[in-house]
Amino acid sequence: MKKVVTTLLLSASVLFGGTINVAVASNVSYAIDELKSEFIKSHLHTKVRVTLGSSGKLTAQIRHRAPYGIFMSANTLYPQKLYQDNFALLEPKVYAQGTLSFFTLKNYDLLKGFELLKSKKIRRIAVANPKTAPYGKATLDALQNLKLHKLLKPKFIYGESISQTLSYTITAADIGIVASASLYSTKMQKYKEGKNWVKIKPEFYHPIKQGIVLLKEAKDSQEYRDFYEFILSKKAAEIFKKYGYII
Repeated sequence: MKKVVTTLLLSASVLFGGTINVAVASNVSYAIDELKSEFIKSHLHTKVRVTLGSSGKLTAQIRHRAPYGIFMSANTLYPQKLYQDNFALLEPKVYAQGTLSFFTLKNYDLLKGFELLKSKKIRRIAVANPKTAPYGKATLDALQNLKLHKLLKPKFIYGESISQTLSYTITAADIGIVASASLYSTKMQKYKEGKNWVKIKPEFYHPIKQGIVLLKEAKDSQEYRDFYEFILSKKAAEIFKKYGYII
């Protein structure tokens, strides 16, 4: 009888699967639905629940014992610190490299690059907060390298995440510095490269190495490990490339 009950329990586990909780940096929000769809094709009984936010805020939640089993950060620094502080099972691995772009709804000559930001016509520039968003830190690095940060700082409108920065660019700013990945989403296809947006040359900053880490919550969970391995797979890499990431 005991053997029968055990068999039934195992069968139910396979049939109904489980739910995994994944903390995902905002810049990945544009690709995550397609990533989930591809994963579910081979893991029909696993439900992937995603929480989006800035990498800094997600890290703080993890430190306060939020029940995430995987963290897909916008850099490697946050997951590396979590690993060092014993919140993670494995050292982080890079799953993609993110890039920056200028984006605007207005008729500017985007080929002028950073020089354009000095124009008196541009009064508000949306940027991500460098204290909470790695894309904001990359933006800050580029502006400091060009000795433009102090000059342009009065124009800045800060988004707490890179997705909020995109929202501010559309609703409140003249131009924004955003994640290139956001510009490949379905909702953004009406905006054209060269007219509404251009990629910022990587010579001005280091492409953002984005790290994934398996957290302590994932211990003894094959479903978490399956999703972790999928994000590092060739299939996932193809999806990331579609959204402007460097693999």
